[in-house]
Amino acid sequence: MPRLVVRPHFIMDRDDRKRNKNIGKNFMCRLQCMFSHSSSSESRLTLEDTQQWSQSLERLLDSKYGLAAFRNFLKSEYSDENIEFWLTCEDYKKIKSSFRMASKAKKIYEQFVKAESPKEINIDYHTREQIKRSVKSPTVHCFDDAQKIVYGLMERDSYPRFLRSDVYRTLLENLSADATKG
Repeated sequence: MPRLVVRPHFIMDRDDRKRNKNIGKNFMCRLQCMFSHSSSSESRLTLEDTQQWSQSLERLLDSKYGLAAFRNFLKSEYSDENIEFWLTCEDYKKIKSSFRMASKAKKIYEQFVKAESPKEINIDYHTREQIKRSVKSPTVHCFDDAQKIVYGLMERDSYPRFLRSDVYRTLLENLSADATKG
């Protein structure tokens, strides 16, 4: 009589798929809840928008849902300092007051650029020193070089990992399944 062999890894794979599906659905719900204050159809997370995130990091960051998903992904990997720095620099560029600019430049330097800072970004010594000097009399562009480096790091490293992540793939699967249901 043939013996029934139970292979636990098949059961685990099925359980993992089920868990990932639930994670994707939960994540999709959380994303939609974050932006639920507007009930218009353009504010809803769609399969088309989510698919466009894979076209470029710029597309991902231009989407409010994409940005939120990417930030959550990076936080889950304990590597959100790059996106936080990049976003902080985007806000910094909008400052008009030279007093506020000086204050904010110091904060950015202390938080992200200074060696051993709480959210230290991965930039070269030369760029770090250039920023250290320029923060003394800051301009709108004093973080541009570091911001380009950080964007490049995200584009080459974090972004491809995000596209391969279970969260993103499951989100696409769930939205695709919802779209075929009608």
